[in-house]
Amino acid sequence: MTPTLFSYNQLFTFTEAVFSGMGCSDEDATLATETLLSADLRGVDSHGVARLIGYVRLWEADRINATPRVGVTYETPSTAVVDGDGGLGLVVGPKAMRVALEKARQVGTGWVSVKNSNHFGIAGYHAMQALAHDMIGIAMTNASPLVAPTYSLERLLGTNPIAVAVPAGEQPDFVLDMATTTAANGKLEIAQRKNLPIPEGWAQDAAGTSSTDANAVKNGGALLPLGGATGSHKGYGLGAVVDIFSAVLSGANYGPWVPPFVAFLQPSANPVGLGLGHFFGAMRVDAFRPADEFKAHMDNWITTFRQAQAVEGQHVLIPGDPERQTSAVRLIEGISLLEPVLKDLETVGAKFGVKL
Repeated sequence: MTPTLFSYNQLFTFTEAVFSGMGCSDEDATLATETLLSADLRGVDSHGVARLIGYVRLWEADRINATPRVGVTYETPSTAVVDGDGGLGLVVGPKAMRVALEKARQVGTGWVSVKNSNHFGIAGYHAMQALAHDMIGIAMTNASPLVAPTYSLERLLGTNPIAVAVPAGEQPDFVLDMATTTAANGKLEIAQRKNLPIPEGWAQDAAGTSSTDANAVKNGGALLPLGGATGSHKGYGLGAVVDIFSAVLSGANYGPWVPPFVAFLQPSANPVGLGLGHFFGAMRVDAFRPADEFKAHMDNWITTFRQAQAVEGQHVLIPGDPERQTSAVRLIEGISLLEPVLKDLETVGAKFGVKL
């Protein structure tokens, strides 16, 4: 299967036109496009433009409000709950993060829990919004219930990612962006497009047996928490914390009631909250110590770890290194799309009279 290369600008123009065709304002269409394509630039192909058809599908099913009135429903000087009004998470997420950043600017830290939203792309994009302000950013979200807690046959949690972005000085910033499962569902989707098996430990079948079938989850199985056969309780615990912070705290749906992004699941007929939930944090570095002093020590931390003696043929990476390197290459060489993704985009384009 030969991929086709497209420039970032080509994909941006196309995607922005699609969001505009859905009825988004010019500002929101641009913001949603930037948020979505940050995944493709950073090499997280499972969460980028390949997901565009999914957002259109949800919009056609009246599960996405293209013109939301995103607003704060409850707040203190350092905290807030944001109601996304059913909007694109790609728009609601950045707007909620701005609330966290403004609260941090005023009082040192800002914490925002979000309800009534949708899939917000990659968590790392949102956490990284803090870096330009000499702040530490935190972002997390609950997601489609595809994950079985340790020993469970039922799918009760999502891949529930956590991202933390920490500014540095001369060194590249530290950016952790990870699912709380062994692999995100998007990785299974990529394997399905390539007709490849998945590694052992990613998923279990409907009977609870470990499976290498990329369609195992579609066929009634489940994704597995981070930690594998002997440590999945740790990934389960992390995923549970994300669910609680994102939804139980805000009033969004949690656990098996989270409205799914995947096409093979339907929303619960008896929701316990509003939409999908996120959680954002921003911490001003100078609320703890002078920012320049902190960043100099972050440089020392990063350099020390990067120069650690490594096993033969390898070197120690800092969280964010692979994505940063991929972004630099793709901005120059372009972003490759597999044939199934390209066909999906052609289908989407045809709905709105837009050509890629």
